[in-house]
Amino acid sequence: MGLRATFLLFVAALIVSSAWAQGDAAFEARLQALEKELRCLVCQNQTLADSGAGLAEDLRREVRTLARSGKTDAEIKEFLVARYGDFVLYRPPVKATTWALWFGPFALLAAGAAIWWITLRRRRTAGGGAAAAAEAPPRADALARARALLDDTRLRENE
Repeated sequence: MGLRATFLLFVAALIVSSAWAQGDAAFEARLQALEKELRCLVCQNQTLADSGAGLAEDLRREVRTLARSGKTDAEIKEFLVARYGDFVLYRPPVKATTWALWFGPFALLAAGAAIWWITLRRRRTAGGGAAAAAEAPPRADALARARALLDDTRLRENE
């Protein structure tokens, strides 16, 4: 009877450990997904999962502690936003405080395009620009000076 009880205890331990391992794998996958949504505050261009900075390690530990205590992903994000601001989120929400972050690059691009367009337009209206100068025939005095310079250069080469 002792051997049978030992065998049943062993099978029960295997079942519990495999269930725990599957649960742990799901927990780790959840943490990985959550860490990919959070920004490293030191690196600023990396997710929490990709960063090797010391602060990133501390934040990963904090996220793990909060997740183990039963907090949902949304609650963990809320906690970190309350502590560090929207910058901690890799994709911050669109709201009044983040408009510059979301729309600033487009506004700068539009401003640059407007400046470029205005500059081109001013060049066209200011005497026709370089195209008009290239099409105009050379003046007689400019031709005479150019011939004199060429003749002077040829004389020096022949000496």
